[in-house]
Amino acid sequence: MSLDVNESNSQTGDASQDVASLENAHVADADAEESSFEKLLEAYEGRTQSFSEGEVISGKVIAITGGSVIIDVGFKSEGVIPIEQFMNDKGQVSIQTGDSVDVFLEQTEDSNGHVVLSREKAERMKIWNEIEQAFRDGSIVKGRVIERIKGGLAVDIGVRAFLPGSQIDVRPVRNLDSLRGEEFEMRVIKVNKKRGNIVLSRKAVLEESMKEEKAKTMEILESGKVMDGVVKNITEYGAFIDLGGVDGLLHITDMSWGRVNHPSELFNVGDKIQVKVIKFTKDDGRVSLGYKQLTEDPWLHADMRYPKNMRVTGKVVSLTDYGAFIELEPGVEGLIHISEMTWNKRVKHPSKILSVGDPVEAVVLDIDVDSRRISLGLKQTEPNPWDVIETRYAPGTVITGKVRNITDFGAFVEVEEGIDGLVHVSDISWTKRTKHPSDILKKGDEVKAVVLSIDAASQKLSLGIKQLEPDSWEDWFSRHNIGDAVTGKVVRMTNFGAFVELEEGIEGLCHVSELDEKHVEKPTEFLNIGQEIEMRVIKLNLQEKKIGLSLKAMKEDDPRLEFTSYMASADSGNSSLGERLGDQLQRFKKTEATEAPEE
Repeated sequence: MSLDVNESNSQTGDASQDVASLENAHVADADAEESSFEKLLEAYEGRTQSFSEGEVISGKVIAITGGSVIIDVGFKSEGVIPIEQFMNDKGQVSIQTGDSVDVFLEQTEDSNGHVVLSREKAERMKIWNEIEQAFRDGSIVKGRVIERIKGGLAVDIGVRAFLPGSQIDVRPVRNLDSLRGEEFEMRVIKVNKKRGNIVLSRKAVLEESMKEEKAKTMEILESGKVMDGVVKNITEYGAFIDLGGVDGLLHITDMSWGRVNHPSELFNVGDKIQVKVIKFTKDDGRVSLGYKQLTEDPWLHADMRYPKNMRVTGKVVSLTDYGAFIELEPGVEGLIHISEMTWNKRVKHPSKILSVGDPVEAVVLDIDVDSRRISLGLKQTEPNPWDVIETRYAPGTVITGKVRNITDFGAFVEVEEGIDGLVHVSDISWTKRTKHPSDILKKGDEVKAVVLSIDAASQKLSLGIKQLEPDSWEDWFSRHNIGDAVTGKVVRMTNFGAFVELEEGIEGLCHVSELDEKHVEKPTEFLNIGQEIEMRVIKLNLQEKKIGLSLKAMKEDDPRLEFTSYMASADSGNSSLGERLGDQLQRFKKTEATEAPEE
């Protein structure tokens, strides 16, 4: 088959043109693809160049392996971050494939050509940015107390921050360790990112909150109003109650109608209670509160519940030197005076009979509602032993007891437990001149005595020791008469005469006028102490226990002696003569009384 050359040439030309066209198209496509890739590369490289190291950038989780998270941040290579940086407090992975996360660009390319990223640093950078923003805005941040450090507390607000002790509360906090783990709202008052220094203040937040609360509370606060409050602080004298930005004082005396030794017995810090406003002064903002005023005063009808002579039961709440206070009910106490504790025992202190906390049964002796006083008796719950003492110890009964106490005027001897009798100094001995009872008796001595008299109403019992023996004076007087010559020893000298001991405990007086016929100024001119001398009895008085002696009567016959002897015989023979002589004797005795002073 032959072809036309021209046609052939024409076909060849067309083919050549087609090839050229194809080549040109291919070149064009290649140029276009290269141009597009260059543009994409430029765009990619341009994007990576827009980020610099030390910034927080956004990435996408493209894979999670056993220990790592692979993040695509649009760089030539992906970044690998340890999976621990994506775990929550419970140890669980908090992300999944496809999530967008913020990461910190540490290096765009390390020695291996990898991008170095950090989730932790990104979170920290975000927190620092938020903290700086909070500092500028004055907004509130929340944090948890980590530990106590010098000068205050370390607080976790995403990063470690410092809360000074002076900024913890509006009042000083003594126990900072107790705040460990507490969460607070605070303000950032100082921040230095380069040094990593953040200073917080909780006090500023509290003051602002209190200011707002105080304004609201002041609007509704008034005397007599019952309000809710929180125990803020406790002292020895009371408790401070937060009423909502306003603190009121609840004094210890207004806590209970009963006895309160310390406010901590009723309240603890943090307790929510209701109180009544007793007094409120707007000028100084002082508020006095009451807790017991929420209930009725128990003394209002106490006289109805505790009439006289009623037997009551209670508990010993306090002891004093003069008695014991008994709580009959909260707010109502009675006093058992020490004198009303026992019929018999002389109690030196109430603690000898009662102790704090003891249950007690007593009798109401008196009640005064206005003065808030109730007098109680403990001994009245038992029979009075003095009511029957006369039947057990009639006068003349001999008892044996111990000397309990010695005074200037006598000695107290225990007759039975709680009942003492008094031996007066004059009833200790018939003959011995006792300057003080302790010269003869000692405390603790066991003695016998005779009951002389009993006064049950006054609870007095008189005893005598000398009455156990015969009266020496009566014995001596029964053996001697006026005119008898007696012998004795001079034991004392006075200006008016000499005292002569005739027998043990029996003394007579020889007046200075009875020493001699002549005038004698001093007894020492005739007598000496210790001298044995014979004298004559010229006077006898058993009732007053007085014996008159005369020395000059021994020297010559004394007409008084003859006169007395004659009168004695006249009384037996001639009554009329005896009467006349008796009159003369009475006149003689009056004369004698003016001459001789009494002992």
